[in-house]
This record gives sequence, C-alpha cells and structure tokens, in this order.
Amino acid sequence: MRWSQYFIPTLREDPADAEVISHKLLLRAGLVRQLAAGIYSLLPLAHRVNLKIQQILREEMNRIGGQEFYLPALNPREIWEESGRWTVMGDNMFRLKDRKGADLCLGMTHEEIFTSIARNEIRSYKQLPQVWYQIQMKFRDEARPKSGVLRVRQFIMKDAYSFDVNEAGLDKSFEDQREAYKRIFNRCGLKYTIVEASSGAMGGSASNEFMVKTDAGEDLIATCDSCGYAGNLEKATSRLPEIKDGIGLDEPVEFPTPGVRTIEDLTKFPGGAESDRQIKTLIFVSTKDGESEFVLALLRGDHQLQETKLSDSLAGAEVRPAQPEEIRNLLGADAGSLGGVGAKAKARERGKEIRILADLALKGRRNMTTGANKDDHHLRGVSISRDIAVDRWIDLRTVTSGEGCPQCEDGTLEVFKALEIGHIFKLGTKYSVSMGASVLNQEGKEVPIVMGSYGIGVERIMASAIELHHDADGIIWPKAIAPFDCIVTITNMKQDELRDAGERLYDDLQRAGLDVLLDDREERAGVKFKDADLIGIPYRITIGKKVSDGLVELFERRTKTTEDVRIKDAVERVQALALAGLL
Repeated sequence: MRWSQYFIPTLREDPADAEVISHKLLLRAGLVRQLAAGIYSLLPLAHRVNLKIQQILREEMNRIGGQEFYLPALNPREIWEESGRWTVMGDNMFRLKDRKGADLCLGMTHEEIFTSIARNEIRSYKQLPQVWYQIQMKFRDEARPKSGVLRVRQFIMKDAYSFDVNEAGLDKSFEDQREAYKRIFNRCGLKYTIVEASSGAMGGSASNEFMVKTDAGEDLIATCDSCGYAGNLEKATSRLPEIKDGIGLDEPVEFPTPGVRTIEDLTKFPGGAESDRQIKTLIFVSTKDGESEFVLALLRGDHQLQETKLSDSLAGAEVRPAQPEEIRNLLGADAGSLGGVGAKAKARERGKEIRILADLALKGRRNMTTGANKDDHHLRGVSISRDIAVDRWIDLRTVTSGEGCPQCEDGTLEVFKALEIGHIFKLGTKYSVSMGASVLNQEGKEVPIVMGSYGIGVERIMASAIELHHDADGIIWPKAIAPFDCIVTITNMKQDELRDAGERLYDDLQRAGLDVLLDDREERAGVKFKDADLIGIPYRITIGKKVSDGLVELFERRTKTTEDVRIKDAVERVQALALAGLL
C-alpha cells in the first residue's frame, strides 16, 4: 500500500475533547473519526487492526472447537421477554417499532438468540457439547459515552456460548474459554489481570473479567502481589484486623445528638464514637418482578457500601436509595438518626416490612453506636447479635488499598483503575430454564442445557494496546495487530536512485508475504519520520543516502534502535523480526 494513495488523515495536535491517551492517538494517527456521541467510524488503519484482532479471535475460538455464526442484530421483543431481560436491560437497550407497530430492539448480546436455536435443534446429550460464537456489531444506549471507543453506543464484539449437559461439562467449557482468552490477549500484546467479578444482568453462578491496568479504566480492581488474588471491587473481599470491643453495656442507651447528621459529625460530638465503632445504616428500595421491599444495609461507620454486592445479594433485583419521605414514613426519623435497633417493629407499626442485611465486618461486634430512629438521638452500647434482628450476614463493603489479602496471610491489596477487555460467565440454566431449552441425558431424563457466555470487545483490545504501548511520539503497535508489518520510507522522491531502490524493496517485501506501507509522498524526511512514529508501525526501513553503499537503515519503533542492513538482506531481516515471538 502506498501512503500517497492511502487515507491516513493524521493530526499534529491533540484534539481538545479527547481525554484518555488512546482516544487522542486514535484521532491523531487517523484511525477513527467521530460521527456522533459514542458512534465512531473506523478508518482504514483501524479497520486493518480490527481485522487482525478478529483473525486471532477466530483462530483461538476454532482451536477449542468453536463454530462461527452470524446472528441478526435486530431482535423481536418476544425473545427478550422470554428470558425476562426486556425489562431488566432498561434504558441501556435501543428499542424501536416496525411499520406494523411490533416492538424490536438492537441486540446488546445474544444469549436469547443462541438459546432459541439450541432449544429448537438440540435434542440429545449426544449432540453436546457445543461451542458457538460470532463476531458482530452490538448496541448499547450509553448514558454518558466517553473515552473514545472505550465507552460507545455501537461496537464490535466477539461473543461465544457453550452448551453442555451438566455442570461438569460447563466447568470444562469455562476453563477452555479462559485459556483461549489468555492466548488471545497474549498474542495481542496485552498485559492483563484475571479477576473475580459480578455476573450482573447476565446472571449465572460465576464470572471472570480480564482487566488491563490503565488510568483510562472505568473499573477498580484489587490485587495481591504475594499470591495473585484479584477481584473487581464489585466482588473483592479483604482481611481486616480484629477489633476488641470490651464487654459493653447490658442494653442500648439513648442519648441526644443535636445537629449530628453524618458519621464524621458523631466522631467529633462529645460522648460520640470513632467511625469504626459506629454502625452506618442505609435504606434502599429493592424491586423484582414488580414487587418492592425496604432493605436496611448495615456497615461499619468507616466502610463504604458496594452497591453491586447489595444488588447481587438480592438476586439481581433493581435497587435504589430510599427517598427522604419514604425513610421518614418507614422509621419516623430522617437520615442521620437511623439504626437497626427496633427498626422492624417500628416499620410494622406503620404497616411496612424491612429486611436487614449486615456486613460481615460487623459480626460479633459489641458496644457500638448507631441512630435511634428518633431525630437528633443515637444509641450507644449496641451489641449487634443481641439488639438487631439481622436477616442475612453478607459481604457488603468496598475494599481499599492496604487491607489484608483474603487469600494469604502476608499479602496486602492494591486497588487501581482498570479496563475490562473480556468477560466470561457461567450462566448455568438461567436461560435454558426460562426459554425451555432441554435435552435428554444418558438416563433418558429431560434436563435443561447448561450454558456459558464469553465476550470480548474488539475495539477495546485496540484501545487497550494503545493505552499500554505508546510514547510521546505516538502509538507503538504490538506486532501481531499492527496495521502493517513495516513501512518503507523514501527520504527524497526526487532522487531516482532512492525512489527506484524503495520501489524494488517494497515489491520484494510484499512478495515475501509481509504487509508493507510505502511512504512515497513528496514530503520532507522529518515529516515522514514523525508520521511513521505516530501511526506506530513496528519497523521502518529508511531509503536514504546510504543506498549508494548498498545499505538501508532499519529502525525498530519499540526500542528506537537503528541498524544498517544490506539491501539484499533487508527482506530476510525484516521477515525474521516481524515473525519473532508470534504464535
């Protein structure tokens, strides 16, 4: 490909509205252009990168027995209602009507569609296992599209699905996919962490996220260098030092706290308590299948609630904070004076019911302080097990850096921002039961198909590679996904000797099976070098004054090292370098 004929609209300055480095460089290097908020056009260089990523995806999916499909992006409402997700997906789903008034949506993922095929075509355990996948456009009506191609409304996704007769089969399929994902991301040149994660709206018993550490990330993950533990903050736990409470009081004692509204206020109030000796009380409304209930979430005063943990503990119900008027009608006091002591009885007096969930860090605590459900009053001497009717003890809190690792004795956790590039789920029978996908097992008994779901964002791999591999001059593409293997730069197109040598070498490199870009523009050498660095091609061959001695300069973008190579050896040398380390 000749640069003079190829569309590479590079920019000299960072666009003003681009914040993360991948967004800046994708725009500057002429890979993408924005059409609307969260909607991007992939220009020729980006398309070449994406095709190389997709080829790696296909090779690794096929390696574990995957069969490629291509399913409709336009889905009827009815198929999503069967699984219950027409409502669950809420405003994130693009919805529309056809000319006859029928409800349709643009697919965010394809569990329902693949399940419908399986239920209609698979009858016996002898047809299992199956691994089906596709690489296709997906749609999500993001409330706040940002960070270039990282949070968008239209994106390319590889989604795969496994179908097994039992949980043991699912375990194997899940592990096969996990290993395939590791090979995919290794081949794409990404350094990643595998973390425990919430299954969210996807449902299922277990899930792992593949995360890249970057400030462009939208997730926080906790890791331990000592043992390798890793978890998304939506799921992560930690080990806390023991707190000795002493004997405490025989019963809670009420005391006035005028003007106290927060945990911090009470730490400064005369006769108050330190934050780790307080009980934080948060009230939520949980809604599932049209039924709502009030939930009290109790945590240590110095801990923060992880709302995804709360939602997951309520079987994925929709959860929202209670409104001030709802709180007063429920417990007779405003936020800042709330507590779990006597809360159920007080709510029943008002014809309401409460479920109380308490964080595990409170278990066994005594001599604590909490709100009295009476404005400007608190209780001291509270013993959790004695004074509060806890319905369930669960992990509700958000872990923080420096806390002990839950998996090893000596490790401590580091919390950092990360970007999700892949997510794998054990769906189990969530979709097969709701949609009636079953087979006859070896005993002739009808059983629901056991499923898994496995997704990778293609543009996210591209952006993550840039986040991890760049410098002040531009992108440094990993070799396997670079748009070209090398670029031949002719420093002066007006000199016949240089032009002819560059053309011959360009042809020879192509015949050797390499993807080559020939910079044949009528530009100064310095401009060409800057552009080559910006777009990040792994190797640059410079056709300059040394040609008269039979030499060219071979520049490696990653190391910024240059070597002189004889023209007759250049193809073999570049071929060896380009193939080195590739699977």
